[in-house]
This record gives sequence, C-alpha cells and structure tokens, in this order.
Amino acid sequence: MNSRQMIVAVALAWLAAGAGAAAAATLIKESEAKLPPAPATALETRGITRGPGVRVLSPESAVTSPFPLRLAFEPRGGARIDLSSVKVIYLRSPTVDLLDRVRGGLSEKGIDLEAAEAPPGEHQIRVTVQDSEGRQTTTLLTLKVVR
Repeated sequence: MNSRQMIVAVALAWLAAGAGAAAAATLIKESEAKLPPAPATALETRGITRGPGVRVLSPESAVTSPFPLRLAFEPRGGARIDLSSVKVIYLRSPTVDLLDRVRGGLSEKGIDLEAAEAPPGEHQIRVTVQDSEGRQTTTLLTLKVVR
C-alpha cells in the first residue's frame, strides 16, 4: 500500500468512527429501570434559588427511544457554570449516576445528546448544577418513554 492509499484508508476509518459517534447512547439500562423507585425524599428539590437555571428543551412530552435529550444551563449575574459540579442521577434504589453517559454532550451551555436510549416507562432524573459563585440548582426531569 502506497502512502496515498494509506491516507485514504485512514481517512475512511476516521469517517466511519465519526459516523458511529452519532449512534444512540444508552442513558438508562433495562436492568436499572427494573430497580425499585427511590424513596420520596430523593424527589425533593429546594424552593426559589438564585442558582443557575436548568431548562428542559427536549423531550417535551412522551417519546419513543432513542430520543434527543437537551437541557439548557442558564447562569445568572455573570457567573459561569461549574462543570465539575454537575450531577445527573437516575432516581432508583440504589440511585444510578448517569454523568458518564451524558458527558459526551455536556458543556457549559447544558446537555445535548442527539439520541439517548431508555426502556419504556417513566424515569425520574435529578440534575444538579452549580455556578462559579457556589449557587446550586436542582431540577427534577421526568422522562416518559412509550417504547
């Protein structure tokens, strides 16, 4: 194989790997969905806060899997989002840390996953974000996956 053929082969392999990156990512496993629900105290969130906003952009209603998962982080008063503080927890007993599964779509702007997979059912996820001023916000996201 000459150098030109080698470059073409490497480029094709790189493109193929990139195409796989757009594939659906498992957000919640079937075995995790079968765990018992978290205690009611795990569902509690604090009241009014000056912490950053967390807005659910997608999904807006019941979805089929895979689905886009998009959350917007909205810092306030010139503060920045502290990415090291972000927590994404599936509320089951025991709880399941989903941060590594969303890390590929995580930025200071929020979470943007093109195709997240979850089994059918209702899934509650707690998202906690803190800003550079130390102000924290916790949001409860309920996903309804129909199939």
